[in-house]
Amino acid sequence: MKYKSQKVAYYFFATCMLLLSLQVIYGFIMAFAHAGFDGLHSIIPFHTARATHTNLLVMWLLAGFMGSAYYIIPEECECELFSPKLALVQLGAFVAVGVTAVIGFHFNWWEGRKFLEIPRPLDYLVVVDVLLFIFLIGKTIWSAKRHTTTSLVLFFALLSAALLYLPGMIPTDSQTMDSYWRWWVVHLWVEGVWELIMGAILSFLLIKVTGVDREIVEKWLYVILGFTFLSGILGTGHHYYYIGTPKYWLWIGGFFSALEPLDFLGMAIYAIAMMKKGGRSHPNKTALAWTIGCSILSFVGAGFLGFAHTLPQVNMYTHGTLVTAMHGHMAFWGAYAMLILAIITYSMPLMTRRRLHDTPMNVFAFWASNIGMIFMTLAFAVAGVTQVYLERKVGLDFLAVQKEIEVHFVGLILAACVFTLGIAAFVVNFIRYGLPTDEGAGADVYRDV
Repeated sequence: MKYKSQKVAYYFFATCMLLLSLQVIYGFIMAFAHAGFDGLHSIIPFHTARATHTNLLVMWLLAGFMGSAYYIIPEECECELFSPKLALVQLGAFVAVGVTAVIGFHFNWWEGRKFLEIPRPLDYLVVVDVLLFIFLIGKTIWSAKRHTTTSLVLFFALLSAALLYLPGMIPTDSQTMDSYWRWWVVHLWVEGVWELIMGAILSFLLIKVTGVDREIVEKWLYVILGFTFLSGILGTGHHYYYIGTPKYWLWIGGFFSALEPLDFLGMAIYAIAMMKKGGRSHPNKTALAWTIGCSILSFVGAGFLGFAHTLPQVNMYTHGTLVTAMHGHMAFWGAYAMLILAIITYSMPLMTRRRLHDTPMNVFAFWASNIGMIFMTLAFAVAGVTQVYLERKVGLDFLAVQKEIEVHFVGLILAACVFTLGIAAFVVNFIRYGLPTDEGAGADVYRDV
């Protein structure tokens, strides 16, 4: 790393590791419940486990984005981060809100809105915390003499993510209007500004690990911006099919949602082309693997599998089934989880001056987690298609269908065990790095050690 303040990112990444581990645990609770082994129901009911599982995902990804920004911005702007101590305060507040929310879920303190279960009082604290984060990043950028496309896209994407949290707080007594605003948060985050965050972080990584000129990489970033605004915004319409909104959302959502894979296909082509064009063998091969893997699996999960059930004629059968879970797991893993693990893998040797990036354990973490996730996705796909057929065609009751597909979740659990071994290896390797050191400032471990 080039600047001492970049080590703040370590504490955000450590938070990611903890929250990711907890998310996996709650995933197993849900999987066993689906497989017919719901022994924890009286302690952790399924709805509590589901809310905790999904919100932990959002929390650790947001912590990862924040940590990435704290690492990338000083280097891009060629200056120290404004007030690293205040950044740690912001992290502490973020964790406090998250812990309070998760504990609240277990005592039925929530709003009951899917993906936005956090109680309203905590929403206000989230807004304050994120505003502090945006202030720290913005102050660093605008005080710097150097401004890059990567840093500016990252900043405005993070700012947009903060602003788009607000529609979810609009009070309404209408279920239709509530769902309308709720998807402004959920969709325009995940399939809108988060893609811009992904593009900016991906640009930074590709510049570092492929050796391609910044000018070339950032031209591709503009293309991704165009794809995102073309399809991602109006693509929100695929969430409006059956919630009581006007019929024109059927064709708007259907058409523009069908274009959304272009975003992720562009990113995949972009990453692979940069890797080939660079022609350089970077010492951190595992970081390169996570980076390229992110671009490819994001297209498979978010692009291809999303397209598979986004058209209204198909979605009327698949809506509310495990087909959505199939798409969601691979999409989040490929697009965002792998991206965070890529920046962690790249930055940890530089922050700690320890070359543990290409150890057998880290290589195993990459392959085991990805193989496990692929087979988890396949298990969800088989279970989802079976559910669609039995419910929509045969006409079986929902609970009867859940009983019939229990066997598929046995396969899911086995795949999840492989995935968990990979995540465990990654976490252990992260711990082995130890704490960041000031000695890493101004040094390049890939060259100097």
